[in-house]
Parts: sequence; structure tokens; C-alpha cells
Amino acid sequence: MYLPIPSQPDCASAWREAVRAVDARPGHSAYNVIIDVVDPIANATLGDSRIAIVDEFLSAYEKSVETVANTIFPAGLYHRYGAPAFFDIFRDNVLKKVRRSERWSGYYFERMIQYPVAEGDAPNQLWDIVARLKSEDVRALNKFELSLFDPVRDVDNSPYGGQCLSFMSFKVVPGGAEKTLALTAMYRNHFYVEKLLGNLVVYHSDFDSLGVAG
Repeated sequence: MYLPIPSQPDCASAWREAVRAVDARPGHSAYNVIIDVVDPIANATLGDSRIAIVDEFLSAYEKSVETVANTIFPAGLYHRYGAPAFFDIFRDNVLKKVRRSERWSGYYFERMIQYPVAEGDAPNQLWDIVARLKSEDVRALNKFELSLFDPVRDVDNSPYGGQCLSFMSFKVVPGGAEKTLALTAMYRNHFYVEKLLGNLVVYHSDFDSLGVAG
């Protein structure tokens, strides 16, 4: 059981077609929806009228496209402090204000840079991937995996809350003089109108800023 969305040229188009397809299903929901974006960089800003009008609508409910995207990557901190300095700023300043509990802060970025482990320092998965992607010594093109789901903290009896973004897999696709970075992101659950566009748009510019995107 799956619902494939025909490949779309950009994030806004992918969001629109996915919303249409899911909305048309019984109960306005679907399982195992597969979305492909050919060029996630194209038109992925508020300068695109389609994104701007969605952002205006969601902002009235304090769920702007930027707000959603910020849970995955705090772009404002990055542009102000740069990498890797902004990792410490996020950990020492932002997390203290937004943490909901020891289990979950509500920010996927926390798990990316401070994944909970039983012993030792929490690994910065994202920065490790950036370093390995840039290293000439790393020859494998398909070993850049980033986990967000934590089976110790995230399994409980609550029907809501917790993380929805569970896993990300980066793969370098060789081709000519330049390489392309492909990203597969797995969400266990999605509110398509409220969250999907912000989650799609974030990947183009923010990971590209770190040198992750192709």
C-alpha cells in the first residue's frame, strides 16, 4: 500500500500535488506517500508566489513555512554565527528555552547534532556527514546516514507528539565534473497542509549552506 506522487520540478509543486492526492483519499489521509522533487533548489523561497501565499495563510496560525523549517535547521543562527560555532549557540542557548522535556525539545536539529547515546559524548551526526562529504579520503558514496528516531525515548503510549522525521539518507550521485547529492527523508507522519511545505523547502538552502547539498 503506497501512494506515489508523480515527480515534480520543485518543492512548491510537490507540496501542491501531494496535498491534492492525500486530500482525495478516504478520510483525507494516506499511507506510505512517496514524493520526489527533481530540483529542490528551484523557486524554494518566499520569492515564489506559491510559497508566499501558503506562508501568509499559515502565519495566521503561527505555523509559517519558516517556523516549520526552523525546527529542522535554524537558518538564522547559522547565518549569524556560521558553522561550527552555531552548533554550540543552539545547544547552550536555544535548547534551554525550547526544551519540552528530557525526551524531546521539538527540534529535529537537536537530534542531528546531539543524538542521545548511553555513554560518551552525543555525536553531531550532521557535522560528521559534512566532514566526510568534503574529505577526499572517503570513497564510499552511500554511507551518509542520519537517525532521528530514538527507540529508548520515543516509544510510549501517547498517540501524538514526539518526532515525525525519523531518518535521513544522503547519497552522492557521480556524474561528469560535478556530483549531485540525493537526499531521502522518511517521516512516520505528516500534516500535509500545515507542515509539508516547510519540511520540503528547508532542505534546499539550509543544508546547501553547510556544503551538504549538491
